[in-house]
Amino acid sequence: MDYNQIRRKSRAFSVGGVGIGGTHPVSIQSMANTDTHDVEKTYRQALALEGAGCDILRLAIPDVSCTKTIFELKSRGIKMPLVADIHFDYRIALAAIEAGADKIRINPGNIGSRERTEAVVRACADKKIPIRIGVNSGSVERSLLEKHGGVSAAALVESALGHAKILDGLGFLDYAISVKASNVPLTLAANRLLAASTDAPIHLGVTEAGARTRAVVKSSIGIGALLSEGIGDTVRVSLTDDPCEEITAAREILSALEIGARGMDIVSCPTCGRTKINLINLLSEFEEAAGREGLLDFDVKVALMGCAVNGPGEAREADVGIAGGTHEGLLFKKGEIIRKVSEDKLVAELIREIKIIRDERKNGG
Repeated sequence: MDYNQIRRKSRAFSVGGVGIGGTHPVSIQSMANTDTHDVEKTYRQALALEGAGCDILRLAIPDVSCTKTIFELKSRGIKMPLVADIHFDYRIALAAIEAGADKIRINPGNIGSRERTEAVVRACADKKIPIRIGVNSGSVERSLLEKHGGVSAAALVESALGHAKILDGLGFLDYAISVKASNVPLTLAANRLLAASTDAPIHLGVTEAGARTRAVVKSSIGIGALLSEGIGDTVRVSLTDDPCEEITAAREILSALEIGARGMDIVSCPTCGRTKINLINLLSEFEEAAGREGLLDFDVKVALMGCAVNGPGEAREADVGIAGGTHEGLLFKKGEIIRKVSEDKLVAELIREIKIIRDERKNGG
């Protein structure tokens, strides 16, 4: 899908070289879950996230001493932009800006008075650092909760736009907005209302989604539904897990919607009584081998199908694929059968053909 054909029009800015909004690709964010006071652990996690394909990394900065970690990560060669997540004390934001943060995330419900917000905005303007206005369902101002009778889409959006009005009044337009909830319908309603109310770039996410399957499902529905409507410029999948898993989930969401080139697209059947190869094990072995060979980031469609009903059709539509027989499979490439392969060699042959396609593309073939 050409996302820009359906995409909501928004203004754009850059976060440390990564474009947000406009026609820039949808970027993937995550947040370190290390103690930011611990430079070594935070650096190792940042390195892993960068390797996993994270475009922008957010760091919790609970006090001024943590700002040294921003400086250290940059000094040690972390290339992805670093966002300082600030709550309660505007002076921490000012220190993070001086330490080299590429973006500041503040929450209008807890950063303090208007004067303190203005101080942060002026500092960001001086350094040409953008801001994310982040409003969560758990941090809406009490006055708005009373006005709207509790947390609602209108309360979330009014909170965000009220803060944005301060930035607009100061002539500062390099900001994105996020309105998040752990409830998927509320997240959808709030972001739809926000999208209709501003041209600021929108950061998508379902906050506090939980762990494993539940969290991935909630995030896929919430983020995926909005992206399918053209809403969203950057995403973060929130998981109670290794942050690298957030990157994997986000890439899969974008890949499923065919938004950008986000690596390998694997199509596989759920298996049934017609399947005469151990497709479940083969898929696991294939994913492990592709990861080991550094191929998961390669933009290629691979089909692993178990029988002759849908197998040949799906395999033909992929760049490379197999259609299972009895302890063997037909190997397809670019829509054509190229050979029959025994079950024990199917994974190795798939990897071999993917490498050939990769090399052909590198050489302009």
